[in-house]
Amino acid sequence: MQRIAMSWLVYRLTGSAWLLGLVGFMSQIPSLLLVPVVGVIVDSQDRLRIIIITQTLAMIQAFILAALILTNTVQVWHIILLSLFLGLINAFDQPARQTFVQDMVEKKEDLSNAIGMNSLLFNGARLIGPSLAGILIAIVGEGWCFFLNGVSYIAVIIALFMMRIKKQEVRSIHGNFINNFLEGARYSFGFEPIRFILLNIFIIGLMGLPFLTLMPIFARDILHGGPATMGFLMASVGIGAIIGAIMFAMRRTLRGIGRSIAYSTAVFSVGLILFSHMNLMWLSMIFLAVIGLGQITSFTSSNTSLQTMADDDKRGRVLAFYNASFMGAAPFGSLISGGLANSIGAPNTVLIGGIISLLGAALFYWKLPNLTKQVRPIFIKMGVEYPNDLNITGV
Repeated sequence: MQRIAMSWLVYRLTGSAWLLGLVGFMSQIPSLLLVPVVGVIVDSQDRLRIIIITQTLAMIQAFILAALILTNTVQVWHIILLSLFLGLINAFDQPARQTFVQDMVEKKEDLSNAIGMNSLLFNGARLIGPSLAGILIAIVGEGWCFFLNGVSYIAVIIALFMMRIKKQEVRSIHGNFINNFLEGARYSFGFEPIRFILLNIFIIGLMGLPFLTLMPIFARDILHGGPATMGFLMASVGIGAIIGAIMFAMRRTLRGIGRSIAYSTAVFSVGLILFSHMNLMWLSMIFLAVIGLGQITSFTSSNTSLQTMADDDKRGRVLAFYNASFMGAAPFGSLISGGLANSIGAPNTVLIGGIISLLGAALFYWKLPNLTKQVRPIFIKMGVEYPNDLNITGV
C-alpha cells in the first residue's frame, strides 16, 4: 500500500516522471552502496535481531510519512529524504530476511518450498495492497495508506519476538570489512553459476523492473484513469506473481531450476514488450499478470539456487550481492527510465527494457549447459538432488 501511495503522491504533487525516478533511486541506492558492510554483518550477527531492528525503523518511517501528509505539511524533499531512510533500512532487512529463511528450514530439500511459500505470502500482499491503496487514496488520500502500513508493523514485530527457532550459530569473521567483502566478492563472482545468476538479475533490475516506477504514467496518461486504475494494474502484477509463487512452492525437486530461471526471465521480458504499447485496460492487466508470473519465478528460482549452492559462512554476502543486483541496479534503472520517459515516452522506455531483458535471458540459456555441469556435483553432494538421475539440470 505504501509503495503505491508513494508513487501516486509524488506524481500528484509534481507531475514529473523524472522525480518519480529520483524517488525510486533514493529508496534503492543504499542496497548497492552498502554491499561491503551489509553482507559481512548479516553473516556475523544474529539475523533475527537485525530484522527486529529494521522492522521497527520501517514502522517509524511509515508513521512519519503519515503524520506529514495528514497534517498537510509534506513536501517533495520530505519524500526524497524518507525514501533514502527506508532504502537504508531495506539494505539490511532484505538480505537478513532472505538468509533467515535458511535458519528456519532444517532440511535443505525443503528450502525451495519455503522460499516459494515466502514468495506466495509476499505476493498475496502485493495483490491485495495495491487494490486497497487505490480505493483508500481515492476516498481519504495517501496519508492513511502510510498510517495503516505503520500499524501493520506492530503485528510483525510481535510475531518476530514470539519466534522460537534453533539457536543460530553466529560466526566470528576475522579481519576488516574490506577484506571480508572482497572474500565474498571473489567467492560470488569467481564461481561462474553464481556470477551469471547475478548478471541476469542485474539486467532485470536495471532495465526491466523500472516499469513499476512508470506505472502512474500508464494509469493516468495512457489508460486515462486514477489511483484506482493504478491499484488494479499493480494488483494484476500480484495475481501473476501469486500464480508463479504457487507453482514454485509445489516443486518437489531442484531439477530444472536453471531452465526455470531462463524461461521465466523470457516470459517476464515478453510481457513487458506486449504491455508497453497497450492502451486497453483488460489487455494491460493480462500482460501485467504475465510480467508478475515471470518476475517472481525468475527471482525465486535464482534465490533458491544461490541459497542452496552458497557456503554457510558466505551466504549472507552472496545474498547481499543478489539484493544489490536488482535493488542496487533498480535506482539507476529508475533514473534512466525517468529520463527516457520524458524524452521518448513511457511506452518506448518499457519496450526497450523488455528487449534488453530478453537478450539477457537468451545469454543465460546459452550458458546453461556449462553452468549445469559445475553445479551438479554440489547439489548431489548436499543430497538435494537424486544422485542416480543423469538428467539433473539444476543451476
